[in-house]
Amino acid sequence: MDADLSLEFLRVVEQAAIACAHTMGQGDRHKSDQVAVETMRKVMDSVPIDGTIVIGEGERDEAPMLYIGEKVGMAHALRGSTAEGFPQVDIAVDPLEGTNLCATGAANAIAVLAASSKGGLLHAPDLYMEKLVVGPSSKNHVNLDAPVADNLNAIARCLGRKVDDLVVIVLDRPRHEQLIHEIRETGARIRLIGDGDLSAGIAAAVGGSGVHAVMGTGGAPEGVLTAAAMRCLNGEIFARLVVTKPEHEERCRQMGITNFKKVYRSDDLAPGARVIFAATGVTEGTLMKGVRFFGDGIRTSSVIMQNYPHQIRFIDSIHVSPSKNARIIF
Repeated sequence: MDADLSLEFLRVVEQAAIACAHTMGQGDRHKSDQVAVETMRKVMDSVPIDGTIVIGEGERDEAPMLYIGEKVGMAHALRGSTAEGFPQVDIAVDPLEGTNLCATGAANAIAVLAASSKGGLLHAPDLYMEKLVVGPSSKNHVNLDAPVADNLNAIARCLGRKVDDLVVIVLDRPRHEQLIHEIRETGARIRLIGDGDLSAGIAAAVGGSGVHAVMGTGGAPEGVLTAAAMRCLNGEIFARLVVTKPEHEERCRQMGITNFKKVYRSDDLAPGARVIFAATGVTEGTLMKGVRFFGDGIRTSSVIMQNYPHQIRFIDSIHVSPSKNARIIF
């Protein structure tokens, strides 16, 4: 997979973010989701790849999602002999992470995708995952099965801090009641979020974000996307599928997963030699600003990460209207 594709994927997430930003604050999460999906699909078909969606949302949701197994890219759009020769690329997408955040105008809604050469991203079923996300200094000193207190003490030691200096992000869900109690017992502080555990995971791996770990259970698709980001940020995700029903086991087997107790790390979830991660802010966020509209254009804030060549780029783009008299506002 050519690393130059990163700018093509930037274009995909930028346009998806702009489309759903038009719906920001209107209170219609399904509309926000739909326009993000439709735009991402349309723009993806102009990218010179033979792409397959390996992580999407169409397996479970009834909305018109980019579904697992869907073919995208120029090879799909052209078909026939003219479609030959494009690189085969596996793609994980979340056209709008934080649909509720966008619908209400809350922070940290993003349009996001990850890409790798064929076989470079785990075909994860749309189930829940237990997750622990930490930064580079702590990744070899924590364990998904360790007590919460042990993990937080280990993170504090690695960072040269006290436990009560730490901030842990947890999704605000009833299933996390016991986890929240255990974290608070240690003296660590908790930032509860309604949505957006992918953005939270990225923050945990970036120094200076004020976030030191993410704990709890969230979606497996977001876990694969987080793993792709961790491959570029040198952070780590520890994750295990929550398999509690026979139908869960069947869905796993259909995707070639037979060890339901396996603890995955980023190299397992996103094993590709070359991984690209692209995201554009829809609403104001910790790492990126939201989409901003002005009279003659649109301004977007994005991040593009690659593990080879290893680089992280924050890109501030102004999309100027076609008018010859358009005013550029910085």
